[in-house]
Amino acid sequence: MSQGDDAIDLETSMGYLLKEASSALRTAMEAALRPLGMTVTHYSCLELLAQRPGLSNSELARGAFVTRQSMNVLLQTLERDGVVSRATRAPVGKALPTELTAQGRRDLAAATAAVRGVELRMLDGMEADEQVVATRALRSMVRALRGS
Repeated sequence: MSQGDDAIDLETSMGYLLKEASSALRTAMEAALRPLGMTVTHYSCLELLAQRPGLSNSELARGAFVTRQSMNVLLQTLERDGVVSRATRAPVGKALPTELTAQGRRDLAAATAAVRGVELRMLDGMEADEQVVATRALRSMVRALRGS
């Protein structure tokens, strides 16, 4: 079967290269976080809570790109381990706001250092102006795909 003119060349396909970069980044982050007893989703949850305290399960799930059910299981574990605290009653509606505990902030500090090391490794060899162009291009792609 021959490929037509519309065939995707994986060597130059922007979508394929982005997926490959995403996969490599996730693999490197998982390896860096594993000694800390964390996954990328665990780290993402802590980072989101540090930047936006009081997020609900649904908001955390959206921010970490997982299902609400997966996030709820993670939050139950993190709460049991003293990493996060959740209100027993929702101040408004049904959403229970979640916040980092002191232990959660310590865990996040260690994870942030590990993840920053991965990011620095990823950007090694790129000049500052190349990083600015890459960031602008990625943001443009996200906006175009989201239609905003």
